[in-house]
Order: sequence, then C-alpha cells, then structure tokens
Amino acid sequence: MAGMIAFLRGILAEALPHRAMVDVSGVGYLVLIPLTTFDRLPQPGAEVRLLTHYHVTERDHTLFGFMTADERDLFRLLMDRVSGIGPKMALSVLSGMPVAAFKDAVIQGDVKALARIKGVGGKTAERIVLELKDKVGVVDAWQEASRAKGTHDPKQEAKSDAVLALIALGYKQGEAQKTVNELAKRPEFDTADKLIREALRGMN
Repeated sequence: MAGMIAFLRGILAEALPHRAMVDVSGVGYLVLIPLTTFDRLPQPGAEVRLLTHYHVTERDHTLFGFMTADERDLFRLLMDRVSGIGPKMALSVLSGMPVAAFKDAVIQGDVKALARIKGVGGKTAERIVLELKDKVGVVDAWQEASRAKGTHDPKQEAKSDAVLALIALGYKQGEAQKTVNELAKRPEFDTADKLIREALRGMN
C-alpha cells in the first residue's frame, strides 16, 4: 500500500507544524508532515511537491508527506526495522532531529542524543541504535554514502544511494551491497535509479 500514492504536486492550501493540505486539481489531500518538512514549505497559495507514504490500517488511512527522499526513506526504515516504532513515532523522530544528525547519532551510538527527541526516551533510543546499527547494518551504508559524497564521485554516489534505497525497501545491507557492486561493473547502469530498478528485478 505504501506506494499507492508516491507524491503530491499541487497548491499548498494550509500549513501547520505537523500537517499540510495540498489542493491537487480541486481535491484537498491532508498530509501529516515532520517539522523538517514544515520548515521548508512555501507560503500557502504556492505550488508544492511532497513525496508521500500511504499508510493503511484496519481503522485508518493516513498520508504522510516529506520534502526529501532522505526523510521518507528514514521514516520507512524506522517503521520497518525498529520494533515498537509506528508512523507517529517515526514522524516524531524526524521532527526532533535532521536526517544527517540522526544518522550521525546512530553511527556514533549516541543514545543520549536520540533520547532527547520528544516522545522517544532512553529505551527506544537504545533499540534504535541496536536494531539499525547491529541488526540491519544500515550504518555501513550511511558511512559509505558519506564518503562517496565527500569524494564527489558520481559513480560511487549512485552506488551508495542505490544501496540505501534497497535497505529502505527491506533488503539486507550485505545483499544490497553485493548486488549493486555487481551491477555497477556494467556501464549501462550508471545512475542510482537504473541500479535500483535492475537490482529489484534480480532480487525479487
């Protein structure tokens, strides 16, 4: 269900710290957003594009919106890979800390910094570090992505972005890394999008 509505483009009709309403051809979509997205919204009346996650439960259909793919990927990663974290808690994490700072905190195992996020607390912070750093292995991919951006190597950046996207979709870090490295040897797979598409064909 998560991919049913991938993004919204329309006129920003209303903006509050945790929600926005987007008028798409006369239909108003209510979207829950983190503060990091709210801070970058235009003034109401201007055009806006939000990446979305469509969350469906027995009692509720909720649309979550994000200004960047990094925010949406982290939102999904927290929900899918950290036990006890649902969409509301994942949104709180994004609201409490920029994506880059969150990644640094997990890489460093800085439980105290994570625990300061409103609604998280010490036990959840410990679980975030344990499950993302030790079980998923996403930290290795984050560090590799950071190094790639530092070298400004487009090929390496594409590989890192592809691995992170695959991890966000539920694949193990080692499996994603191996698949992407093999595909990247072929010159036709020179962008993250191409690597992701081909990797998904082979991994499904």
